[in-house]
Amino acid sequence: MDFLLRLIDFALSRQEQVLEGLAQHTWYVITVLVTAGFFAIVAGVVTRRSTVAKELALAIASVFLTIPALALFVIFIPLVGLGFAPSFIALFLYSLLPILRNTITGLDGIDPGILDAAKGMGLSPIQVLIKVELPLAWPVILAGIRVSSMLTVGIASLATLVAGGGLGDFIKSGLARLPLPNSLESIWLGTLLCLVLALVIDVVLQALRAATISKGIR
Repeated sequence: MDFLLRLIDFALSRQEQVLEGLAQHTWYVITVLVTAGFFAIVAGVVTRRSTVAKELALAIASVFLTIPALALFVIFIPLVGLGFAPSFIALFLYSLLPILRNTITGLDGIDPGILDAAKGMGLSPIQVLIKVELPLAWPVILAGIRVSSMLTVGIASLATLVAGGGLGDFIKSGLARLPLPNSLESIWLGTLLCLVLALVIDVVLQALRAATISKGIR
């Protein structure tokens, strides 16, 4: 109980830092999901009809997940320096696979009879993609985006190691000062804020799912 009170007091005494860390962390998540989502969906649409291209795209996206997170943040420093850029690139690469895989899975899972019916109505390939295929695959794609969002929230904590800011600043500061006073409070604060942010983002994506997916498709 005493620790909880100290944690609350620690957070209240650093409201400006908390808000700044939350803003930076949230910005990482938003920018990464938008850009990775766009590139992964486009890549999924372009490569899905070719088995070789599809497997190659998935293999490349999978390779990034085999690289240790810290190494992926650091290797771009000679190219783009410290701060936002190396953090964004690393998070972008980590977020590709779930969205790409789900895009391909969602598009491949559409009943061919539905596509034949759409073509029989005179729709062009682009119209079939936009009006039929993507809406039907959207629930699966969105599930991939949710997975990527959770990955991004967690891994973005490492941005602090390349001067990228975010909620990882609290965790790094606490680890550097162990076992001095307020070190554990700093670690717990950063961890709990990441958890809360992940839950909020998931709720937002659930609301997006409810707003963009018809009951018939759900």
